[in-house]
Amino acid sequence: MPEGIKLFTGNAHKGLAKEIADDLDIPLGDATVSKFSDGEITVHLNENVRGSDVFVLQPTCMPVNHNLMELLLMVDALKRASARRITAVIPYYGYARQDRKVQPRVPISAKLVADLITAAGTNRVLTMDLHAAQIQGFFNIPVDNLYASPVLFDYVHNKYNSQNLVIVSPDAGGVERARSFAKKLQCSIAIIDKRREVANISQIMNVIGEVKGKDAIILDDMIDTGGTTIQAVSALKEKGAKNVIAACTHAVLSHNAVEKVNNSELEELIVTNTIPLDSKKEKCKKLTVLSIATLIGEAIKRIHEESSISSLFV
Repeated sequence: MPEGIKLFTGNAHKGLAKEIADDLDIPLGDATVSKFSDGEITVHLNENVRGSDVFVLQPTCMPVNHNLMELLLMVDALKRASARRITAVIPYYGYARQDRKVQPRVPISAKLVADLITAAGTNRVLTMDLHAAQIQGFFNIPVDNLYASPVLFDYVHNKYNSQNLVIVSPDAGGVERARSFAKKLQCSIAIIDKRREVANISQIMNVIGEVKGKDAIILDDMIDTGGTTIQAVSALKEKGAKNVIAACTHAVLSHNAVEKVNNSELEELIVTNTIPLDSKKEKCKKLTVLSIATLIGEAIKRIHEESSISSLFV
């Protein structure tokens, strides 16, 4: 058990926090996060944290604004209780898609959220698969951006025959991710050429690469409404792909995404538990959820011990 380390969590993902605490062989921090009758969030720490190295696990997933506020208030409570260092562990970073001005008179929300987290008193951020890697530069504090690819790779490598695989990037921005994954598996890649005219709505245009007769794995950082993924499945099937599998880190699965997956030709949807998925797992038999608890737990341990975590970025 690492000495002087404490792990707290809000209400967003207690299951993952418990897994990480068990992996580190430490008790989960005792805190009460509740609401007043008007909806205001209140936080109370039920144990002493003075001089402790504290980690707060809270993905800013749905409901995004509520979970973000829980995180900010927990960090503020820890700062005022004289914690030595506070690390915000954010497996899923909400607002990451709004990382630049794509049209006039819009906010750069990812930067604003970074400022809020820093202003609350956070000393360090540990996150996973940021939608845009440059968001690390929005913070003026250290940021460790882990990748779920080792967890996804182990599962794919053990289940599928790499000699008949092709890794598919759902857009041009994900080519580097797909190429790195394919290199480890020693297989080829393909790219979906798409255009998005409206947010959350995309149109598949073409498939670049050979997929005929192969098992195609669509690799992405997140799946939100599922529209892009399902259109990619159809496009790959039309090009002769034998089986189509999708893999991603963050399974947002908003609106009727689960229904779309169930009704599609997708063989399997492989995701990690950066976002709680208990109810959706029950509704979708194609959903395979892999745990990132050990990966995050190891990063927390190394940060606490002031040792290198660069090997975890592979």
